[in-house]
Amino acid sequence: VIVRHMTDEGLDLIKLYEGYSPSAYLCPAAHWTIGYGAIWGLDNTRVTEDHPDINEEQADQLLRRDVSISERTVLRLIRVPLEDGQFNALCSFVFNLGSGSLQSSTLRRKINRGDYIGAADEFPRWVFAGGRKLKGLIKRRAHERLMFIG
Repeated sequence: VIVRHMTDEGLDLIKLYEGYSPSAYLCPAAHWTIGYGAIWGLDNTRVTEDHPDINEEQADQLLRRDVSISERTVLRLIRVPLEDGQFNALCSFVFNLGSGSLQSSTLRRKINRGDYIGAADEFPRWVFAGGRKLKGLIKRRAHERLMFIG
């Protein structure tokens, strides 16, 4: 079993776009969220509006836990070699959108065919949350795309 982890650059990308919140908040997709976009608390229960506040160290702990799921998803679904930047970009994408989004995507199909440029051009299509095109997602996907193409 191959074990691979996002680099600090990849983790910083997630932190930049998720932002840190010590308190629970409702994200644009209407999920209660805390820390750097965690929907599951330290006790592995869903975050709710009355979730106790957390500090940055706890937010980092949640981020690493959740990112490990994204890492395993990318390793399971992508069958071609990936550079660090490509791996980071895909893990950020999965972290934000969930494994089902990558699994059923043209992005995944293009990567697995070795069409890395075509795959990079799929990132900008994933900019909607709750049926609305969001500026933050436009910026994030552009950043992930750049990281992906190196």
